[in-house]
Amino acid sequence: MRIIAIYNKESDHARATEDFLYEFERRTGYKIETLSPYDRENESLLRAYDIVEYPTIIALSESGELLHIWKGMPIPLINEVSYYLG
Repeated sequence: MRIIAIYNKESDHARATEDFLYEFERRTGYKIETLSPYDRENESLLRAYDIVEYPTIIALSESGELLHIWKGMPIPLINEVSYYLG
């Protein structure tokens, strides 16, 4: 299972996203992977899953299949995302 948060660290939503990531790790012990939408190496992932709104959190299976996607604000609840950890 892979959970990824895509957001811009220089945006209005950065603080809320980082608070969510910190609290998620504190409660679950799982650190969510973070990506910038402006890094060139992330371009194919953004296209593959049609990600154009930030912040976006995606849950992927081991094979890369999209299990769930949360786009924009408000940020989902920790329980909603942690469900996909198994």
